[in-house]
Amino acid sequence: MNAPPHTVHLQPRPVPQALLDALAARFGAQYSTTQAVREQHGRDEGSLQAPPPSAVVFAESTQDVQDAVRLAAQHAVPVIPYGAGSSLEGHLLAVQGGISIDVGRMNRVLAIDADDLTVTVQPGITRKQLNEAVKHTGLFFPIDPGADASIGGMAATRASGTNAVRYGTMRENVLALEVVTASGEVIRTGTRAKKSSAGYDLTRLMVGSEGTLGLFTEVTVRLYPLPEAVSAAICSFPSIEAAVRTVIQTIQLGVPIARVELIDVNSVRVVNAHSKLALREEPLLLMEFHGSPAGVQEQAETVQAIAQEFGGNAFEWATTPEERTRLWTARHNAYFAAVQSRPGCKAISTDTCVPISRLADCLLDSVAEADASGIPYFLVGHVGDGNFHFGYLLDPAVPEERETAERLNHQLVARALRLGGTCTGEHGVGVHKMGFLVDEAGEGAVEMMRAIKRALDPQNILNPGKIFAL
Repeated sequence: MNAPPHTVHLQPRPVPQALLDALAARFGAQYSTTQAVREQHGRDEGSLQAPPPSAVVFAESTQDVQDAVRLAAQHAVPVIPYGAGSSLEGHLLAVQGGISIDVGRMNRVLAIDADDLTVTVQPGITRKQLNEAVKHTGLFFPIDPGADASIGGMAATRASGTNAVRYGTMRENVLALEVVTASGEVIRTGTRAKKSSAGYDLTRLMVGSEGTLGLFTEVTVRLYPLPEAVSAAICSFPSIEAAVRTVIQTIQLGVPIARVELIDVNSVRVVNAHSKLALREEPLLLMEFHGSPAGVQEQAETVQAIAQEFGGNAFEWATTPEERTRLWTARHNAYFAAVQSRPGCKAISTDTCVPISRLADCLLDSVAEADASGIPYFLVGHVGDGNFHFGYLLDPAVPEERETAERLNHQLVARALRLGGTCTGEHGVGVHKMGFLVDEAGEGAVEMMRAIKRALDPQNILNPGKIFAL
């Protein structure tokens, strides 16, 4: 098993003054080298750190991205795409130096094709902005990773989140892309058609490539009809095992539940304090049901009966939008609530995903290890698809705590791989999970990935130092 890096291995490349001058001349007010702007674009929500990029370009069009990449390519200088800055695995770190290309201003909806249930957007639009823009059509975009991430960043990391158990991940929901390549060429992958057998599936290749094969400038995604009825419920359990067994039986019975989130007792405590809630301080499931009024009622009654078999109690309903929003906002704020519960701490977040039949085996052994370690932690999970996250809360001034957290993460990933799972269900590899990718995929498969990278980016300028080392 390859251990993850505790610190970033830096391989800075020089950024010639000639390039900085050319960028300043081309982009004017859309260009910055100020320390504060560079530092903002040189960190994400993860725990690893690296020096900031040498400059930031604020792209406002595909042409802007093309020109920035072409200028960087002339000097073999790395370019790092930046969306909302919400990634967790060091995707934004300038580990080999270079410039950051911020696409946050590229946030327009380009085309809504309601009859075909698709929308084409620029990469900087966030999921909340997208849903606000399409709500008048009676449609919505369901992928919800928690953070208000950009659609381009979500496609780049193959994100998913709370709705994946019913609606899938970005892999299933991105239909087409416009991509700027390492040479500055613009290519299009995919179409709005539901299926195609035309050549290599370049869309699937690009989705999840984490900015290492191209920079997205347009993204076409699926939309879904807003459900006629939505109901949310919470249910507390005497143990994590009881909650997990409830989920496993629900999925295996084919109940089309839209969301099912596990929150452990540690998470409940910090969420109560942060969001001013009064949830029972026991492991709980937060669930949501979509469909017709009759269908929602039938789904909910089925899950409630299953929960009762495993000791579930205090089944509480949230049927109004305000009540549902309050519950889901608290869930989405669990990460920040946990970090604030230990001032000055950093969180190392895990991201394993296993087949649903092995979820209890993986989760319960990992909880026992975390409890025995003595390190503070919280646990949340999109358990309907076998994905869960430990957040180990460490004091950055105490090296032993990082060692403990990394050891726990290492053991967790090894267990998940033995059970047929993956080291990352939705966060991506970035810098932190590079060693784990070799364990999961094998040297041969990773070498094939390297071959693709070398062919498409021979100067290794597109977000280098991520996913694998060249």
